[in-house]
Formats: sequence, C-alpha cells, structure tokens
Amino acid sequence: MKLGISKIQNRVSQLLYSLNLRFLAKWLFYILLIALVVGSVSAFFLVALDTVTSIRESHIWLVYLLPLAGFTIGWFYFHYGKNANKGNNLLLEEIHSPSSILPIRMAPFVLLGTLGTHLVGGSAGREGTAVQMGGSIAHQLVRFFPMKIHEQQTLIILGMSAGFASVFGTPLAATIFSIEVIRIGSYRNKLIVPAFLSAYLSHLVCMFWGVSHSQYPKIPFDFNGTIFLCLVVLAAVSGWVAKLFSLILHYISHLFSQWIHYTPLRPLFGGVLLVILFILGLNSEYFGLGIPTIQKAFHVSLPKESFLIKLLLTALTIGSGFKGGEVTPLFFIGASLGNLFGYFDPSHLILFVGVGFISVFAGATNTPLACAVMGIELFGWSCGIYFFLCTGIAYIFSGHTSIYQSQMIGKTKPFSPSSDLGKKISELKK
Repeated sequence: MKLGISKIQNRVSQLLYSLNLRFLAKWLFYILLIALVVGSVSAFFLVALDTVTSIRESHIWLVYLLPLAGFTIGWFYFHYGKNANKGNNLLLEEIHSPSSILPIRMAPFVLLGTLGTHLVGGSAGREGTAVQMGGSIAHQLVRFFPMKIHEQQTLIILGMSAGFASVFGTPLAATIFSIEVIRIGSYRNKLIVPAFLSAYLSHLVCMFWGVSHSQYPKIPFDFNGTIFLCLVVLAAVSGWVAKLFSLILHYISHLFSQWIHYTPLRPLFGGVLLVILFILGLNSEYFGLGIPTIQKAFHVSLPKESFLIKLLLTALTIGSGFKGGEVTPLFFIGASLGNLFGYFDPSHLILFVGVGFISVFAGATNTPLACAVMGIELFGWSCGIYFFLCTGIAYIFSGHTSIYQSQMIGKTKPFSPSSDLGKKISELKK
C-alpha cells in the first residue's frame, strides 16, 4: 500500500514538474518573440524619428505644414483608425476590462502619426508611440495561441515594458512603469520578472541594431539644509506643474471635441494655432522633442518661462489631436523647471535639473517608483535617495490627476478624496 502511494506521489511530482517546464518554456518563447519584434520596431522608430527631426531642423519652413499634417493624421485616424485613436488609454482599458484584441493597425498608425507630427515640428514625445506599439504588437499573439484573460493582460504589460525600455534605454524603469501605471497606488508584483525580461531583452535588441539613447550627466551626491529644502520645494512645485499640465491637456482636448465635431479638423486648427505662435516669434527649440534643450538645461540657465511655454505648446499639440507621447515633453518641462532653481544655487544646477526631470514625469503619470528608478538609470546611484523622496512628493502633490484618463485609482493619495477610490481619472469631477 505504501509503495503504491509512493508511486502516485512520484507520478504527480513528475507531472507537475513537466507542466512547470512547459509553462516556463511557453512564456519564455512569448517574451523572446515580443522582445525581438518590439525591440526591432523601436529601433526603426528611433532612427526614423532622428531622421525626420534632422530634416525639420534643416528646413524650418516645414513648421508651416502643421495644419496640413494635422488634417492628414486626423483624417486617417477618423476613417481607418477606429478605437486605435484612444492611444495609451486603450491599453489600460483592455487591461482593466478585456473585451477584444488590440487592433494591429494601432502600431503603424501611431508610428506614422508620430513621425508626421515631428516632421512638421509638433511638440510631442515618443513614449506613447513606443508603449502603444509594444502593447498592440504583443497582444497579437492571442490570434495564434489560445490564452485566458489574465494571460492576455500579461501580454499587453510585457509589450508596454518592452516598448518603453527599448525607446528610453531604461529597462528597470520600464519594468516598474508597466506594472505601476495601470492602477494608482497598487502593483502587479507577480509580473516583475517577466516584465523585466521583456524590457531588458527588447533593450538589447534595440542596441543590437546600433541605436543609441540620449546621454545625461551623472549627478554627484551632496547634502546640506539648503539643498534639501530646495529639493522639497522643487518636488512639490513639480507635482503642481504636472497637475496643471494634465488638466490643461484634457481641457484643450475637451474644448476641441466640443467645438469641432469633424475630428480631422481638430488637429488642423491646432496646427494653425501652432503656426501663428511660430510666426509671432516663438523659438523653434520648443517644437519637436526638445532633447537638445533638455541636455543644455544641465549646464546653462534657460529662460525662466521655458517650462510654461513647453507645457502649453505640448498640451495644444496633443490635445488637438496630433500623435506622439507626453513623456519627453514632460522631461523638458521638468528639466527647465529645475533649471529655475539654479538661479538660487548655481553650484547644484545639475541636481535640480535631474530632480525636476523625473519629478514632473512622476506627478503626471502617477509612477513615482518607476521615475525614481529611471533617475538612477540615467543619472547614477549617488542621488537615489533624493530621487525617491522627490518623486514621492510630486506624486502626492499632483493629486488625483493624470495624463492617462483611463488610469484607475487603486489607492487614494494623502490629502486626496477617499471617495475617488476605484474610479477612473475620467470619472472624477474636476
């Protein structure tokens, strides 16, 4: 009898072992496939983005084509884009309440739309493009392999992580971002390992294609009472600025949708307003990604109004219907905001710019942990304690606002209404 029980136990153990190996092999295959495809697509996107940016900088007159480009982008999305027009919010909605496979058209549409936006100087970023391409590409595996709902959700998260990492070169931050951005204040900790594998391998694939990422100075650690006070104030102001950006962005989007019913005309009129600002003398450095200005902010003083101009220009570009992300413009806004604090203490300009860089991003996306880790990956470990402190403060001071309307509140922030718990940002009364 004992011998029979022992045989059964051995058989069960072998079966479980076999199932575990199959499970691991299956998901490792998915991760490798996602990393290979998303990393390669991101590499192409970054090269193409550099190309169109160079073309625009060499032919500044292309800015005058903003209305035409806006109408073209809007027309194609209106007639062929369908729900792909929701962008990152569509990814979050499918994770919260899966209903269908993300449309494969989402990847080429956002890719071409973003390139078109940057060719003519729209103030937009690249994070939204990378995350949307990654999530939609990864989700296509559902068409070939039967999966449960939670597995489909996992695929989208892995794709988001891969897209973010390959575009920014920050796999650790991408890992945390993909599981932190879904629901404010809560994390899907079980997905950390697969998300990191997807992010890191995608990053390696992108690097394999010879693509390089923006480089920033390493920030040395220093401490005194003045620095600490300045950083706390900067973090709080960063949260308020992030909140202001989110509110203005959604308000402009609401106004355009309310006043202009034919969708393709919204980015056309947005483009007209941008051209008028350019004609009135707005510096061309505020158009496009603005990476040169971000890098300059670490070393020299910028005009005091830089962060506000970039904030308004980006809100108008994205809010009217142009395509692209908000994150790189948020880096610009945060870096130029931190640059202001260099007027009080020029010797720590690099520290203030670096903290502003990640803090505004943290407040606008409600991802303080991911942004702190990004600071470490970009600027070094020395000031890690400052990064965690400041992104946390910015996260609190931004309140229950977000650039992602479909983001849900999994845990209410300090000093924010507890009645907001479980609601989407779009459901809150402003």
